[in-house]
Amino acid sequence: MTAPRYWLMKSEPDECSIDDALAAPDATVPWTGVRNYQARNFMRDDMRVGDGVLFYHSSCAEPGIVGIARVASGAKPDLTQFDPHSPYFDAKSQPEAPRWQLVDVQALRKTRVLGLAEMRSVPELAEMQVLKRGNRLSITPVTPQEWQVIDCLLAL
Repeated sequence: MTAPRYWLMKSEPDECSIDDALAAPDATVPWTGVRNYQARNFMRDDMRVGDGVLFYHSSCAEPGIVGIARVASGAKPDLTQFDPHSPYFDAKSQPEAPRWQLVDVQALRKTRVLGLAEMRSVPELAEMQVLKRGNRLSITPVTPQEWQVIDCLLAL
């Protein structure tokens, strides 16, 4: 049995908020629209059903962790890449060789907002990828130690 893995996954709240995810059937949403190869590779190659997810709101008044979720499916083609009416359409991607993947994410609970300033104030989180200068990835790995520290912070 492999050790659990942990991830931080960013979503713009007007696209899919933690409330939207919790209100979805089985509190599960497809994580569509990832158009970065490194983030895609995390989903395709590294994520496993049951992995922990820090649900993060980005591009909003108060960016930060807003919920706990889990990976609910293996990687599969993101169908938005084939929809010419989707903002995530990719004319170069073909159904027989899809370029973009997604996983389903099941929201488990909403938390208080754990913002960037608070995370930056915690020495144990200093190396967390989301806090590194220039990081723009929508999906980043989280170490077991970082997960544990965040879990304690969210319990406060």
